[in-house]
Amino acid sequence: MLIRILVAMDPPAVRRRVARLLQGPGVELTAVSIRSNLWARLTHEDADLVLLGADAAEPPSSLIASIRSLPERPEIIVLRPREDAEERARMLAAGCLAVLWLGLPDAMLAETLGVFLARRRDDALRRLRADRPDERYSLNDFIYASPAMQRFMTLARRVVASDSALLILGETGVGKERLARAIHAESPRGVGPFLAVNCGALPESLLESELFGHEEGAFTGATRAHRGYFEMAHRGTIFLDEIGEMPLHVQVKLLRVLEDRRLLRVGGERPVQIDVRVMAATNRDLDAELKSRRFRSDLYFRLAVVTLTLPSLRERREDIPLLVRHYLDHFRALLGRHVTGVSDEAMRALTDHDWPGNVRELINVMERAVLLCPGAALGVSDMPSSIASRQPSAEPDGSAGEPPLIEEGWLDRPLPSARAELLAAFERRYLTRLLASTHGRLSETASRAGVNARTLFDLMRRHGLRKEPFKPRHDRQS
Repeated sequence: MLIRILVAMDPPAVRRRVARLLQGPGVELTAVSIRSNLWARLTHEDADLVLLGADAAEPPSSLIASIRSLPERPEIIVLRPREDAEERARMLAAGCLAVLWLGLPDAMLAETLGVFLARRRDDALRRLRADRPDERYSLNDFIYASPAMQRFMTLARRVVASDSALLILGETGVGKERLARAIHAESPRGVGPFLAVNCGALPESLLESELFGHEEGAFTGATRAHRGYFEMAHRGTIFLDEIGEMPLHVQVKLLRVLEDRRLLRVGGERPVQIDVRVMAATNRDLDAELKSRRFRSDLYFRLAVVTLTLPSLRERREDIPLLVRHYLDHFRALLGRHVTGVSDEAMRALTDHDWPGNVRELINVMERAVLLCPGAALGVSDMPSSIASRQPSAEPDGSAGEPPLIEEGWLDRPLPSARAELLAAFERRYLTRLLASTHGRLSETASRAGVNARTLFDLMRRHGLRKEPFKPRHDRQS
């Protein structure tokens, strides 16, 4: 996070000395005379740390208490030209973070100020993370066995250590923000802040101010300065969700920030240097948005240094039994239920469902099913009507009962080729469901499949399947 410091002290030589010792990356510093209208400045500007010098009048307790009552609750450090134990005690009792002696050598004073600065930055990071205190994110938490997700996760792991911009595409509910958080957590920026901004949820009139901040008087109602998300995400990552909803005039400013690594607050004149990795996401068709000129092509190419497209759940049906088992275990423990399995009929219904809401929809379905299930195994009757009532459609041409894997494009292929591909797809789906039902126990899987262990191993290798993803979560972690 970018830390803002106000240095208010005299004489000018002392003010310049202290400012010089505080200068560094991640710091935005303003130095003024203590004889200036300090309170007026503080009530209209934002600061994280205030350094007060008092070569003239001693800072009164009322001023210190008033500064600490500001919305940012800035910390206060008083620097004194002499050491006085009683005076120091009064200042600390009034609410100061520290009282330091100006007679310290530069190296010692800089080190001491650096400690307090780091503490203030850590406090700010803790506040930013307070909305998700117990959540930890990792790419290893994604549950999959399908080739589509294997290819996707291989690509995602390659971009973790980079600082390049990422564009994450995919349908609603596939987990775009979760992916962004996991990449951030495993990157070198993982110790820094992660800020998620839904560009479609903010009013157009406020979006620019929320992203880049504003100065006092920038518009009606701007009674004091305000820092934006980009400043708060300094040395971390900002995730711009629903980027396709961003109005064109904000797109122009975002492009400039990405290119220059500097921003201007709304109504501001002094550029602010920032160090932020940008990830953006949308479920819109950006090609269509580009053609209609609702999205700038130069911004698109700047954001899409790497594009990650999360597969929809219907493109990775092999993963559905794994996800069902995982969320069954999760909600069974969370809700205190004794549901231990899923009937074959219910699993077929879940696997054949199109999942327009993707993983988010599956999570909601599993929570409902576990909560309402009266027995030990989930049945079709425990599913929502959109899943429970779905039946294969009867076609007038006599195609009722066709396997759902048959696609219209296959009719242009020779029968041997179509048969071989259909058999391979069936083998993979069969093995995936069987491994899920046996929790990855190979001896039981081979027995139920009616093949020997060597044949099962060869089939799993041919289809890129491993036993580990099918094991219960506690077994995988042990």
